Amino acid sequence: MGNERRVYIADDDDNIREAIQTFLENDGYAVTAFATGDALLARFATDPCDLVILDVMMPGSNGFAVCKAIRATSAVPIIMLTARDTDLDYATGLSIGSDDYFTKPFSPMSLVMRVKAMFRRIDLDRGVGAVEAQPEAAPGPDESPRPAASS
Repeated sequence: MGNERRVYIADDDDNIREAIQTFLENDGYAVTAFATGDALLARFATDPCDLVILDVMMPGSNGFAVCKAIRATSAVPIIMLTARDTDLDYATGLSIGSDDYFTKPFSPMSLVMRVKAMFRRIDLDRGVGAVEAQPEAAPGPDESPRPAASS
């Protein structure tokens, strides 16, 4: 019973990459992790995923460049995950197309909750899982039935 959502992660720090992967997989996501943004970008070009998490400072193309490249062809949600925490970095990340900007150190559980929130928003925008009117519950043992409305 997985979420059947595929998440790609690019971070050059093995420990961070593995922690994120473990937390997301424990929550039912199918996760593929990459040590570089270039590797993620190559896979995304042939096999897009449902959400991308990018470190900013990586060897090869940095997270900002990868974000711009993905955004040129896709509206997939992108979360930037970085130690760069200045207002300029934050503004740059959001202005080039990321949907969220998470600074290190971070709580893996908080990141999972942000991922869930993004998918919930996508589903609501698509009308999937929208809240529908629920039938009125039957009275409990200590409640009297409500009288029927008269016409």
